[in-house]
Amino acid sequence: MRLSALLRPALVGLALCLGGAAAGRECAGTNVIEAMSATDRAELRARTDAAPFARGNFWKATREGQTIWLVGTYHLDDPRHLATTARLRPLIEAAGTVLVEAGPDEEKALMKRMAEDPSVMTITDGPTMVDLLSPHEWTEMTAALKERNIPPFMAAKFRPWYLTVVLAIPSCKMPTSGQTRGLDGLVMQAASEAGRPLKALEPYDTVFAIFGEMSEDEQLALVRSTLATLDRAEDYSKTLADAYFAEDSRLAWEMTRDLTRELATPEYPVERAMADFDRMEEVLMSGRNRNWIPVIEAAAEDGPVVAAFGALHLSGEEGVLNLLAKDGWTLERLAL
Repeated sequence: MRLSALLRPALVGLALCLGGAAAGRECAGTNVIEAMSATDRAELRARTDAAPFARGNFWKATREGQTIWLVGTYHLDDPRHLATTARLRPLIEAAGTVLVEAGPDEEKALMKRMAEDPSVMTITDGPTMVDLLSPHEWTEMTAALKERNIPPFMAAKFRPWYLTVVLAIPSCKMPTSGQTRGLDGLVMQAASEAGRPLKALEPYDTVFAIFGEMSEDEQLALVRSTLATLDRAEDYSKTLADAYFAEDSRLAWEMTRDLTRELATPEYPVERAMADFDRMEEVLMSGRNRNWIPVIEAAAEDGPVVAAFGALHLSGEEGVLNLLAKDGWTLERLAL
């Protein structure tokens, strides 16, 4: 399974919810989509545009006098976020509620849980990652960890799923100083400065639930998947960033479907690869989207809402925008 690398955009968000920062050097990768043939790009474009609400990072939803401002975010740092934050600040200042994937209270609860029960994140007994991976795999893992300034002796005790999430952040985006957490962090900062109520879209322990039901073998498959594609991490990072700032994140998501098919082998047939992709999409994206809708709609009863979350959650049949439209909300795309 190589889905961990292909679903890196969603995993990055989870990594940052677990306390990571992203303020590293500029990534020097190549845009994977631009490197495609004209025919492949055209097919990718057509499939992307067939999805509901395929383009756009900023939307207004209205229903019966209620208003929701929906902001698709990019979880990693970028100087272009400053202009976006300036555009959003008046809406944040006027909001009855600002919603984010995980707010300060959730971060505190997460840190408390990790301190009280280290076993949720780390292996407290039994074989460590040094034992669970082959010598060659651990050598590759050690190199990747050192690039991210993570001591291998510490990471050896990370649970496999957590190690996968940590490696989802490319080494070029690992922190050099500070902790802003991309546009999400800037939105939270603006809400705090404006004294607006800041609430989370989901419980602090959602990340544990996402991976908690996976077997050790499934988690190890994710780790090996990540190792297999780390050499292209910067390419995927650049592709996602380019798509996001073109307000076209769905394009990068559909690209991952194509890459999943291409990575199929006789031992890992395309049918299984696509089934695994669908499963991960449900767990990391669609299921969470459905859970967020009641939270968003309840907040809208108390005044205008600004809801900021990863841009990949906006589009698609099970995207937040389409789910709201099915509930009778009128959607309007706006410029950022």
